[in-house]
Amino acid sequence: MIREDRIRLNERFAKVFGLLEERGEIVKNDRSGKGMGDFARRILGNRAYGHIIRAFLNPDDKRVIDYHQARSLCREYGVNEEYLIDGVGTPFGFDLPRPKLNDSNSDMPMPLGNILFTTTEAFAGTAVDVGSAPEDLQFFAIPGLSGSGLVAFPIKGNSMEPVILDDDIVICKEISSLRDIRDNEIYAVKNNGALWVKYVQKIFDRKGRIHRLKLISANYLEHDPFEEDVNEYTRLYKVISRVNKL
Repeated sequence: MIREDRIRLNERFAKVFGLLEERGEIVKNDRSGKGMGDFARRILGNRAYGHIIRAFLNPDDKRVIDYHQARSLCREYGVNEEYLIDGVGTPFGFDLPRPKLNDSNSDMPMPLGNILFTTTEAFAGTAVDVGSAPEDLQFFAIPGLSGSGLVAFPIKGNSMEPVILDDDIVICKEISSLRDIRDNEIYAVKNNGALWVKYVQKIFDRKGRIHRLKLISANYLEHDPFEEDVNEYTRLYKVISRVNKL
């Protein structure tokens, strides 16, 4: 009998597989490196095992992915291991360090906050992508903003004026699927080591997949719109609040 944790793991695998298809990283009948056989080779070590991947994806089949194979998927496709293995966070999010607890002697120590504050440069790079975090990471809280997976960083530049000003702090939450993007709303777009905060519009290819994003500045007189390709490393975070400089 299959353990319940393996069933839940397989369900998360199926969700991640669907998101990778949506991003164009898996194209089932592709012969140029993104097909089912290529996926099976990277995850199971043999391109002839595509039928096993299909079994994992079939809810009526008793075969399910194991933890070793799931970790291979995380390494090969940049999937958040904490999400796939433990069901924590989002499929392509960073492994957010857990908030520190206060040092009081109370029986129920309370977190110092649920929002991770980082620099713009750290957020654009890899500093918040690692599982182990430096001791000096700062967490804070704002009344009315609850939940996990929130990250904040300061804005540099005037491209989003007058909506968001230079040195404002934006608070964001990652979206797990490109289909969750709502056109003409503000997102932090993290791609290939760069970070933009812009109005976003989806651009579809002929197969109906989102393959590019149009990024639009509020300060359109000084900053022209531009387009960015979407790939497996693209991350989007919905801007849900901002804090003004005094």
